[in-house]
Amino acid sequence: MPRVRLSDNGFTLIEVVVSILILVVGMLGLLGTINVAIQHNMMNQLRNEATRVADAEMAREMGKGFNNVSTTPANFVRTRQFMLGSINFQVNRAGNTLANSKWVSYTVTWGYKKAQYNTTISSVISPPPQ
Repeated sequence: MPRVRLSDNGFTLIEVVVSILILVVGMLGLLGTINVAIQHNMMNQLRNEATRVADAEMAREMGKGFNNVSTTPANFVRTRQFMLGSINFQVNRAGNTLANSKWVSYTVTWGYKKAQYNTTISSVISPPPQ
């Protein structure tokens, strides 16, 4: 009677389960990394939009002409379309009259995930040369 040889070429059930467990742990780590990347991307997009809001306000102020540039403090809200909805940006204007110029600053504040963020731009505006 010939001897039957057992084959050692396959995987055991324990080896398969351990390899699936290692794969699942790796995938969970990857999902966490993707979540962090999405959060950072959203923050950068919000910061860019806030900078555009501040830049638009500064351009509006500078377009008035030197004599009409306001340096008095003001607070107002600008609503912008963002992604699939809208977001409110709180805009604060500050200013000061210098010797022969005016200093104007805009601070734009927004909220995201129960935290407040802000960005500020400022400029010194001088009268046109005579």
